[in-house]
Amino acid sequence: MPTAEQLRFAVEGGGEVSALLSRPPKARRLVVLAHGAGAGMSHPFMEKLAEELASMGVATLRYQFPYMEERRRVPDAPAVLTATVVAAVRAAAEAAPGLPLLAGGKSMGGRMTSQAAAQRPLNGVRGLVFFGFPLHPPKRPGTKRADHLAKVTIPMLFLQGTRDTLADLKLLRPVCAKLGSRATLHVIETADHSFHVLKSSGRNDADVLRELAETAASWTAGIEQI
Repeated sequence: MPTAEQLRFAVEGGGEVSALLSRPPKARRLVVLAHGAGAGMSHPFMEKLAEELASMGVATLRYQFPYMEERRRVPDAPAVLTATVVAAVRAAAEAAPGLPLLAGGKSMGGRMTSQAAAQRPLNGVRGLVFFGFPLHPPKRPGTKRADHLAKVTIPMLFLQGTRDTLADLKLLRPVCAKLGSRATLHVIETADHSFHVLKSSGRNDADVLRELAETAASWTAGIEQI
């Protein structure tokens, strides 16, 4: 894992936030990676995912949303969250010029990225990667959170566990089907929203993280050929 370079960038309406750029030697592409609602860019899941992606030649820019930077518990307003995504993409392009860009994130971070992309194209971003798209709140199944995806014009990869209580696959599969060739759904058996798997699966968290990174790296390489 390359030493992460610490960066800061300004967010319209949100002050300045921190970021970590992990760029392995001979990196072939970069994923702008947003954290989930309850944990920041240095959460073990985010760090280990960045490590796995780096081992496959994929650089990452992890970054904080303003509320997490300021150690507040309640997420920022959607306008500030999407403005942070836009600013992070810009910061990534400036920090690693020449690398093809993708964007996405864990749970809420992925959803805010897709909302930003639905509002206006993210400059230079070729695809979106969702590590557990939060389709609905726990025990409140629905698809309203996916309505904006119809306005996203670039390819999307959904990485989802079969035990994810924030994304009933019976609802998510039709959503992806409706999006047509723009959506790819990769299902991980027995994984929950945090991508923990049951012992009975014969796998552990490290195995799943490797699968997430391998799938994302393979998919991103594929869409660059389109």
